[in-house]
Amino acid sequence: MTELTDLTLADARDALRQKKISSAELTMAYLAAIEKARPLNAFLLETPDHAQAMARACDERIARGEAGLLEGIPLGIKDLFCTEGVRTTAASHILENFVPPYESTITANLWRDGAVMLGKLNLDEFAMGSSNETSYFGPVISPWRRAGSTAPLTPGGSSGGSAAAVAARLCLGATATDTGGSIRQPAAFTGTVGIKPTYGRCSRWGVVAFASSLDQAGPITRTVRDAAIMLRSMAGYDPKDSTSVNLPVPDYEEVLGQSVKGMRIGIPKEYRLDAMPEEIGRLWDQGIEWMRAAGAEPVEISLPHTRHALPAYYIVAPAEASSNLARYDGVRFGLRVPGKDIAGMYEETRAEGFGKEVRRRILIGTYVLSAGYYDAYYVRAQKIRTLIKQDFDQAFDQKIDAILTPATPSAAFGLGEKGAKDPIEMYLNDIFTVTVNMAGLPGIAVPAGVSSEGLPLGLQLIGRPFDEQTLFALAAVIESSAPPVSLPSAWWA
Repeated sequence: MTELTDLTLADARDALRQKKISSAELTMAYLAAIEKARPLNAFLLETPDHAQAMARACDERIARGEAGLLEGIPLGIKDLFCTEGVRTTAASHILENFVPPYESTITANLWRDGAVMLGKLNLDEFAMGSSNETSYFGPVISPWRRAGSTAPLTPGGSSGGSAAAVAARLCLGATATDTGGSIRQPAAFTGTVGIKPTYGRCSRWGVVAFASSLDQAGPITRTVRDAAIMLRSMAGYDPKDSTSVNLPVPDYEEVLGQSVKGMRIGIPKEYRLDAMPEEIGRLWDQGIEWMRAAGAEPVEISLPHTRHALPAYYIVAPAEASSNLARYDGVRFGLRVPGKDIAGMYEETRAEGFGKEVRRRILIGTYVLSAGYYDAYYVRAQKIRTLIKQDFDQAFDQKIDAILTPATPSAAFGLGEKGAKDPIEMYLNDIFTVTVNMAGLPGIAVPAGVSSEGLPLGLQLIGRPFDEQTLFALAAVIESSAPPVSLPSAWWA
């Protein structure tokens, strides 16, 4: 049989149901791989005893004919999802020793369906970053390397640990979150598949908040089919989340392989940036041809407010972050650093507990919400957000079924190469992804080729609200048309 860790999630699911393998042996294979891959720093916490106990229970249910949708499947969990009795840090010093007394709805859904938790995955602190370099516990190292180079690369962020772990065969899939591109960008950087569902499709309850009107959870997996399987378990209505939408969750796997003939695919002219690298433009053109070859019709569309999306996002997101992170005061939970009085304790705790990037965003957010600046910045940014949403609505009103764009403006870059002197250089990585969050739409990143340096490149599909099925059907076209992306050799083992 194929090496256990080389199986896709779908293949492992089928092998488990047919009793060709056991969850116990599959889990042990992943625990051994994780131990060898510690130089990648993808896992903040390994939970081998917990995983083995869960796997044994899975095998018992399979033997009784009671297998769930993900029975026996070993997964990694981004350390932003609260896990009852298991440390959850958000990769921050301020939550370094926090052990939640409750389970996030999404992880509860996964355990309900029989998944196995291998451990908690690294991320940018409080999900604020595009390279996984802001983690208090150190950066994640991508399993990929440039051809002929050993320089460490970023796996993207904030879900860098999730993407690196899936790409390096350390888990069959991973939970992730996306506030401005934090699922799709790392997926594109690591040759994996990542979907940000429609806002409200997955519960945010029990997920450490960054920007509440933008945050949405989704999976990172090896294949489009694996993402469809995993999202079905993650999604669903949750009365504990007031933004959760009460709609049935489709069987996303059913649409894979369906014809896309006659679909109209929007190609936004505003995404043709002057500074776009030539290889990104060629990849996009190739994706358009794959769509045409599958019977879909590419149609040029206009999203005129795209150029305002990034600055508007970096007002709205920090504003919400400054509000959400006010709860970390050293009083109720998390780090406490003594001060001369209560105000001094707040100041000392936050100064020591938050990293540089988180402090920067809190300050930006507090500034744009302050008296005298609220109307000039925050209100204007929200008006632009409405216009961005209207741009998409008008495109879909033209009978557009989905929109095709690049996922990122470049391939993965080296650790320390961007943002050291100018943080805006790092923020520009989100240029193709933030509009999707601002409009609350679903978006998926799919591997589509490699750069001149041998690194993965991805394409992005954007869909109508709650129409993830169409994205999966079109993503399967890209996946089947694109040349296979060679897996990284395990140089870390």
